[in-house]
Order: sequence, then structure tokens, then C-alpha cells
Amino acid sequence: MLVSVAIPCYNSEKTIRQVCELTMKEFETINGYEVEFVLVNDNSGDGTAEQIRLLAQDYPNVRGISLMRNFGQHCALMCALNYARGDLILGMDDDLQTHPSQIRKILDKQKEGFDLVYGVYEKSLNSRKKNITSWLNKVSSRMLLGRPKDIRSSNFWLITRKVRDEVIKYRNYNPYVDGLFFRTTHNIGNVTIQHHKREYGTSNYTFRKMLRLWMAYWNYSVLPLRVASFLGAATAIAGFIAAIATVVKKIVDPSVTVGWSSTVSIMLIFFGFVLLVLGIIGEYIGEIVLSVNATPQFVIRDMYNIPDEERKI
Repeated sequence: MLVSVAIPCYNSEKTIRQVCELTMKEFETINGYEVEFVLVNDNSGDGTAEQIRLLAQDYPNVRGISLMRNFGQHCALMCALNYARGDLILGMDDDLQTHPSQIRKILDKQKEGFDLVYGVYEKSLNSRKKNITSWLNKVSSRMLLGRPKDIRSSNFWLITRKVRDEVIKYRNYNPYVDGLFFRTTHNIGNVTIQHHKREYGTSNYTFRKMLRLWMAYWNYSVLPLRVASFLGAATAIAGFIAAIATVVKKIVDPSVTVGWSSTVSIMLIFFGFVLLVLGIIGEYIGEIVLSVNATPQFVIRDMYNIPDEERKI
């Protein structure tokens, strides 16, 4: 059985060779599996592209791709999925935090018949900021993406070829891979693995990138619009009740002065809510415009060890 290891690479010239070679050694100890790599350089600012070229030159089972600009981790993953040939596809990071020594556990869990297996960390070694955003991601993905309540997600996952074939049908410019997984299957398993420290550098995810990734959830749910509708109805009812209460109070006690400041406060609250709803609608319209304009998920500059007949995208 062929396992395609899909790795989005960004500024990983110091680690990517070690990731690949350790993974190859790990698969040598696991019977019944062969391994190939699909390494996608997301327009790194260091020598990652050259390292991928050299790896493809040294190992025929390494397939390398370089993108023309930085498209983001999930677009790079979509690129890797399009060129993965395996019966199973394993998603890993390029920094050795998703360590090759844990691959056997994920493969063994998949044998139980799961379409998707996530390796979840017994103890996370990420920074406090990253752990907070991970918690927010967990809550949001359950609400917006329909992730099963008893399932945790991570960057270390394994999917079957059937799931991969369904996922790559998605062509919009701003994909979120886990969202595509959850809308494809709920036959998902978790297995506990060890989380390793980053060998070099720090996370490439800035607050802006994490916010953009979170906004990608909206591509797979209309829940924000429904929440906006509910809040709109609730505030309208509250305003109607407040208006009736004001009239009744004035009738009962004509000396009561209707305050200008309270009127302005109510107007600010309502207009602020209207602008919030318009902003949510605007986000959806913006996504539609960018999709209609065929904004690409990725644009390829170079390929290594990929035959001409497979260069379809």
C-alpha cells in the first residue's frame, strides 16, 4: 500500500531533509507500506526550494513543487493532495513537531476502518498563544464545520484515497482542509501521539494569518448569517418592548422626561448592529466575487519528479 506524505513547506531548509529521511527510515520498519513524498514549497524566503530540488534529485520517491507566490498552508496542502498518488495520504508539518516516529500509531488506527485519523497530542508543546487559538479553533470548528463532538483535529492526519478524491474537487481560492474533511466523512478516529518540540525557529502563523484561516470557516457554513438574523430579531423585539414601556411610563407619569442621551445610545446600538450584519454579509459577498473571478488556489512555478502526463493543473 502506497502512502503519500503531503508536506507544505515554508522556510524549512534546515528541517525538510531530516523530516523526509526520518520518515523513510520509519517506513522501513513498517511492513506492507511504501512511501512517497509530495513537498510543496509555498514561496519560502530561504533555501527551501533548493532543498526540495536536491531531495527530488537524491530520491525518486520525492515529488517536489514550488509555488509562484505565498498562498498559505492550506492552499499548499491542496496542491499536494492533487499530486498525491497514494492509497493513503498522510499530512505532516515541515518542522518535526509532527514527528515521523508517531506514524505507526496513525497507520495502525486507520486499519480499524476509519476514513480519517487525527493524531492528537497527549501534551501540547506549543506556545500559550497557539494553545489559545487551538482551543478557539476547536470550538469554532464544532459549531461552523460540523466536527463531531468527540473528535479532535491536528496537523497530523491520515485520509483514504476516496476522501482525497472528494476533497480535491473543491476549487475555491480559500480552502480549509479540515472543513473539507468534515463535510466529506464523519467516520473519523483519534489516536494519542507525542508532540515534539520545534527543531528550528518559531511558528510562521501571525495573528493576521490565523484570523484569515478562521475566516475561511465561513466558506463552509451559513451559521454567522443565521446568528445575525436571530440577533436582529431579538434586538428588534427588545426595541419594541422598550418603546412600549416608554409610552406607558409617559402616560402614567407625564412629568417624566424622555432622555436625549438614552435615545442616542439606543440608536448607536442598533446602527452598530446593522453595520455588523452588513459586514458579515459583505464577507460572504466578497468570497463569492473572488470565487467567480476564479482566484487560484495555487500557481505552480517548478515541478520535480512529476511526469508530464500528470502536470494537469
